[in-house]
Amino acid sequence: MDDLIADFVAECREMLESLGGEIVAWEASPGDRARLDSIFRFVHTVKGNCGFFDFPRLEALSHAAEDALADCRAGRRAPDPALVSGVLAIIDRIGEMVAAIEANAEFPAGDDESLIEALEAQGDAPAAKIEAAATADAAVKTPSTAAAPRTIRLSVELLDRVMSGVSDMVLARNELARRLREAPGDVAVDGAFERLSGIIAEMRDAITRTRMQRIENLFVALPRMVRDLSAELGKQVLVDIEGGDVELDREMIEMIRDPLTHIIRNAIDHGIETPIERLKAGKREIGLLSVSARQSGNQILIDIVDDGKGIDGKKLVEKAVANGVLSKEDAAGLSPRDRLALIFEAGLSTAKAVTAISGRGVGMDVVRSNVERIGGVVEVDSTPGSGTRMTLRVPLTLTIIPALTVSIGTQHFAIPRAAIEEIVRANGSSVSLDRIGGSGVATIRGRRVPEIALADVLGLQSDMTDEDRTLVVLKPAGGDVFALAVDRIHDHEELVVKPAAPAVMGTGLYAGTTLADDGSPILLFDPAGLAEVGGVRLEAQERGSRVAETAKTVANDNVSVLLFRGLDGVRRAIRLGVVDRIEEVWSGSIRLGAGQLRVQLGESILPLAGLDARDHDPNKDSKIRVFRLNDGQNELGYAFAEVIDLMTIEHEVIAASILGQVAGVTLIGGEPAELLDAHWLFAEHVGAVAVPSKPLVCRLPSNDAWMQNMLRPIVEAAGYIVVGEDDDADVDLVISGDPDAVAPEAGRLLRLSANPDAADGKDSIYRYDRTGLLVALKTAGAGRA
Repeated sequence: MDDLIADFVAECREMLESLGGEIVAWEASPGDRARLDSIFRFVHTVKGNCGFFDFPRLEALSHAAEDALADCRAGRRAPDPALVSGVLAIIDRIGEMVAAIEANAEFPAGDDESLIEALEAQGDAPAAKIEAAATADAAVKTPSTAAAPRTIRLSVELLDRVMSGVSDMVLARNELARRLREAPGDVAVDGAFERLSGIIAEMRDAITRTRMQRIENLFVALPRMVRDLSAELGKQVLVDIEGGDVELDREMIEMIRDPLTHIIRNAIDHGIETPIERLKAGKREIGLLSVSARQSGNQILIDIVDDGKGIDGKKLVEKAVANGVLSKEDAAGLSPRDRLALIFEAGLSTAKAVTAISGRGVGMDVVRSNVERIGGVVEVDSTPGSGTRMTLRVPLTLTIIPALTVSIGTQHFAIPRAAIEEIVRANGSSVSLDRIGGSGVATIRGRRVPEIALADVLGLQSDMTDEDRTLVVLKPAGGDVFALAVDRIHDHEELVVKPAAPAVMGTGLYAGTTLADDGSPILLFDPAGLAEVGGVRLEAQERGSRVAETAKTVANDNVSVLLFRGLDGVRRAIRLGVVDRIEEVWSGSIRLGAGQLRVQLGESILPLAGLDARDHDPNKDSKIRVFRLNDGQNELGYAFAEVIDLMTIEHEVIAASILGQVAGVTLIGGEPAELLDAHWLFAEHVGAVAVPSKPLVCRLPSNDAWMQNMLRPIVEAAGYIVVGEDDDADVDLVISGDPDAVAPEAGRLLRLSANPDAADGKDSIYRYDRTGLLVALKTAGAGRA
């Protein structure tokens, strides 16, 4: 019987969590039969179970609510505010009784006759009969709830134990991978490890999802709360909820429930005005409260936005000075953002009167401390007269994310892979470093981005020069691109991430802490925090408009190579000077085209080496790592399995006897490795499609369909930029079908003739003479050079 009662309590709690919002939404849309049926099923289920468990008081309440809802289903009664308020009151009492059953305590004192009588009230019955009656309606806009999937109930303690075990398995897998890389290769062992790794990854994903819960379980009670508060305060509020499908750890949901509730109560009490005040201010009488959630990297962002009167920063400063929180001198130097941050000071409130809801100056400081305790941040932005936005940034309590490990000296750190755009060598041929106004700037293939050195940001000792470091180009969610200079990069790994201590999170640099495969602790960086602490202030458009003037190449006496393992498992090395970056692409981005494998990297399509077309399945849902090689003019992709290390060639290279992609063999790290011949790779894959450093420009008639549809692709494939007649750019070639066309002052005129007999083969070419056309295009380019 105890087990049956426990199941009954758990089922009631699950249904009660979603029912408050359903009833309010049903009031706003009385014709929604699905919601009415959902509410009816709940009270019907409670009534049936109460008869079995001998809870007569609970049965009487649910029976009364069932009768009233049955009248609505039959069309005998309209779902007016009185009925909705009566049902809400009974649902609240049922919730109290269920809680008492769970705690093995006595039911709430008193009888329930007033609730049942109020539910039976019709027409103009006095509102006093309804304990939870609303004096003003709250318009509610919520998404309809989809049918719940089949579920079973498990204790949270059991899930915690399983998750802890999976986390240990991931760390053990990482350590085993490191040891296999250090040990002599064995194909059979490597294959077994890959299968084991795949099984662990699938188990990790499945177990992680068991702890995750849709955040709509947190949002579902908000419509009811907004309805009750607006009724109590004589206001009208429209609440808009989005992002309920975002998933968050179930314990995190419970931890942010109270802070979110307090912020919403403040928004309705302090922020949104009464209907009369709103009309005087030129607003519509119904206020808008928007609550949304979204995932950004390793954080969940919850925005609470209202269109009320906003927060007056000047009044906050005056109150802070009056309470002795600030001196007048300090107050005068506060920025607008710092003024708004005073709302989190203890005992500071600008409310004109203390209410039962808020205004005592306690709460927002508690909200901030509670959120920061779990590694989160509270941000506020407000415009007087227009409204306020509160943003909760909370981390996932326990998650396993892909990350790149880097180091400064002997200190190791991790960077979320989702924020990494590319990895380049600081002394690469397409990279240069400068100092402008005391700040570092890296020029990467013509694009200038801010550059900060991790050693300088953290105040750590480093024995490497700027030119010897590696640049990790980061783009935080919603932020600007910047380059982070690190001493060394290691491998990509999946790391178990947990919130760090409040003092560590308070620095603004870190998103959490994790463990390396050997059990040593590693801090996970927050890319946005790195940018802020490092002083990155450039806007994306300003950076994008800057063009590199020169390219600087740093000479190095030692031959530095990147040691890696190919897709066939062979150890190979390639000179760092030709490696621009490492990228990861989906298999579908690699396809046969124009006789060879090609890979799409962003907006570029590059030839791809290192992968046999016979071994590639473009429909396979997997990722492949690719080196992006650059010879100064052309780019080439090279597929590989994993990076082993950055090394230096210290032994003699034994030249290969056959010309091909392998230039020779040498000892690197005490083991043989093949040294790739970059010259052969480029000659084999891109030697015939060299692109001039400055593209040629060709003018074609814009209104000539044949020129645009038939000729333009050939011209562009030859390396030209095509412009129209209205473009006043300097052109190298003008192609026209007009026999009387005039040649440009600079450049060449090429006339195309529809009649092969009228073409002379020089200045006039038959338009389907493809060979003659290609020769003319090449000649025009050679003439400019």
